[in-house]
Parts: sequence; C-alpha cells; structure tokens
Amino acid sequence: MQSMDTIAAVATPLGTGGIGVVRLSGPEAAAVADRVVRLAGEKTVAGMKGYTCAYGRAGDADGEIDEAVVTLFRAPRSFTGEEVVEIAVHGGVYLVNRLLRACVAAGARPALAGEFTRRAFLNGKLDLTQAEAVADLISAEGRQAARAALSARDGALYRRAEAVADALTGYAAHLAAWIDYPEEEIAEVDPAELGGGLRRCEDDLAGLLGTYDTGRIIREGISAAIVGRPNVGKSTLMNLLAGHARSIVTEIAGTTRDIVSDTIRLGEIVLHLSDTAGIRGTDDPVERAGVDLAVGELARAQLVLAVFDGSDALDENDLRVIRCCKDAVCIALVNKNDLPQRLDMEVIRENFAHVVTLSAKSAEGADALKKKIEELFLLERFDPSAAVVANERQRAAVADALAEVREAADALEAGVSYDAVCVCIERAVDALLTLTGRRATQEVVDQVFSRFCVGK
Repeated sequence: MQSMDTIAAVATPLGTGGIGVVRLSGPEAAAVADRVVRLAGEKTVAGMKGYTCAYGRAGDADGEIDEAVVTLFRAPRSFTGEEVVEIAVHGGVYLVNRLLRACVAAGARPALAGEFTRRAFLNGKLDLTQAEAVADLISAEGRQAARAALSARDGALYRRAEAVADALTGYAAHLAAWIDYPEEEIAEVDPAELGGGLRRCEDDLAGLLGTYDTGRIIREGISAAIVGRPNVGKSTLMNLLAGHARSIVTEIAGTTRDIVSDTIRLGEIVLHLSDTAGIRGTDDPVERAGVDLAVGELARAQLVLAVFDGSDALDENDLRVIRCCKDAVCIALVNKNDLPQRLDMEVIRENFAHVVTLSAKSAEGADALKKKIEELFLLERFDPSAAVVANERQRAAVADALAEVREAADALEAGVSYDAVCVCIERAVDALLTLTGRRATQEVVDQVFSRFCVGK
C-alpha cells in the first residue's frame, strides 16, 4: 500500500439537498474527523468499529457547524484501500464548504480531481480499466451505458485482456527458454501449435476491438443532424423527439436560421440532436449562411435524419438534400404520412438504404425510427455485460496488441526466426499491460484521471 497523506473533498454535488458529504481518505482520516466532529456518548471516530455510523455534532474554530453522521471504513477494506471517513451534514453549499474547510484546518489536504480513485488504483483496489469505468458510471446517460460501465467496473475488460496476456506470456516464455537454453530438456516449440494459439489470440483481440464503436455510441451517444428543405417538418420532428417545443414551428419558409441543439433520449439511445435551416437555393445572405451551417452540420454528424414531405412531390431543393446526403450515414424520414401521399417513394428508396415513414405531428412512426437507429448502429446486438473497449486509450492499446500478435503469427508462418516472433509477442503483452495499468507510465495514469471530478 502506498504511504500517503490524508485528503478531503466534497463527495456530493454542491447545492441544496437532503445531505452533503465530505470524504476523508488517508492514515489520519479518523484523527482529522475526531478534531471536527464530537460524537455522542464520549465516543471517538478512531475507536469506532469499521463499517458503522455514529451521530455527533460538527464544528470549527467559529463554533458549531451542524449535526453530523460519521461513517468509518477501515483499511484495507475501503474504496481507496486506506482509512476512509465520510461526514454527512444537511445539504447546502455553505454548510458543506464550511465542513470541508474545517477538515483541512484539522490536518487534511484538499483532494485533487480523481484522487480518491487514483489511490484505489495505486493501492491495487482497481486496475486502470476499472478506474476508467468509475468515471463512465458517473457520466452514464442511459441504462445501457450504466450497465456497460458497471460491468467494466466489475472487471469484465480486465479479465478478458489478462486472459490473452497470460496466453501470450506463456508463448513468449516457452520461446525464450527454447532460444536461450537449447541444452536444457525443454519441450520443442511446435510451430503449428504456436501458430494456432497466436491466431486464437488474434481473434480474441479483434473481437474485443470490434466492441469499440458500439461501446462509444452507448457511452457518448450519437450526434445527429435533422436536414431537409424548408417546411418538411424538421422542427416538428425536433420538438417530437425532444418532448417539448425546442424549435419554432411556422408555415413561413426559412424560419429556422441558426442550428438548434438538444440532447434527447430515444429509448436507450442518446441523440445529440441538431435542427438545421432548410436547405434550398436563396438570395437572402442570412438564410444562405444558415443553409451553409446546415450543410456543415450534416458533414460532421454521425447520423443524418433527412426529412421529406410525403404529401408533396419532390422538388429541386429535395434533390439538393439528396445530393448532400450522398456520403452520409443517413435515414430518410418521409414525414406527414397522415396526409394524402404524393412523394415518389421510388426515388427515395433508390437514394437511401434506410427509409422510415412517420408523422412528426402525431408521433406515429417514432418507434420505427428508434428501431431503425438501433439496427443501423448494431445496438440491438450490444451486450452490456460483456467486455467493451470504452475509450480511445483502451482502443489504441488493444489495436497495438492486435497488430503485434498478427505480425508474430504472420512471421511464424513465413519462417522468420523465433527471436523475431518472440519480440512481437512481448510487445503485444506490453500493450495489454498498458491497457490494464500493470505497466502504465505516469503520463498514461495522469491522462486517465484528468477527466475525473473532485471528490471521486
């Protein structure tokens, strides 16, 4: 266990609430708490049994702060692996901040962002993927994202990476022993057996890498742009998906000039949605600027919802929209299906692989849109309990390991020396140990914890 000082931070959001909690961690956590809280019945925090609570009154040099409930977690069976104390008072910015200042005056140091979880990592309570999962769990915006983060927090990714790393380490050890000690009675390396093992590791890593795109979408959501010519129902669709009047809806063409954005949840799908100006030819410089913004947003979006008026025939502006969507991941939405239909659906189906008919006004077809998005991004196959590559750091580590394993297998089949094969395998192991944090640099660790909030 690392020898560290005692840190303190507010562990609950600052604001009005039922309770506010200040967390302490370190060798002097109980002693600091005893200087701040006077427990009932002559008790002391240092004398409490672990995993119990006690009532008292918190105070500082200026007098009493508030009633308090103290909870003690004994080392090493705590989140950080150290002595941890949590002091709860009534929720409120003034009370909680005053309590934190009292703890600092009593000998604690203000914690840095993510320092509690960093200590858990340094004390062997978490690997690096589990630490990252803590941050993902806090920021999860949906049930699937939370389940995936919880699975990673429970070690799903760590176990899968370690299994591959252990297999590769065994291959490397056998090769090194065979190369370095030919005079010893070491089992001869079987190229076919080794090659088969390397290909199995390659398949495992490729499968793991394949979870990245879907996992990122589940965690971060999908950036989606609503586009179309004026008056096809883009703003009505935006308001339907947002659940409230987010965009202004009128019969006047060109009402939407700027991009209107909102984050909405469609079932378990989080959409970062942008309602754009109607795409059409115009001499109005302001409207033209809005059209340019719409085209730019379309190009940047992970998903484009191209809206067409099913009650009207295609015109030149509709064709302009179709041309703009040519290279985009796109769903064509044929709106106003509650009205007599005049749209040439053959043209739409010729230009779009994914088509949904709906009425943004009545909400008919919204479920079909949700299902189509799930299908398009393979979300229906997502298993939140499985190991998932959750961020770019993890993706790069797995990709590096995969490249090295593939090179080792190819080299073996090409008859390259065992020395070269062994070097590739060892590099793959290094990449996986970087993934889990067993061999991570200080720079990598700092990068991981830089996105944590203070108090976690």
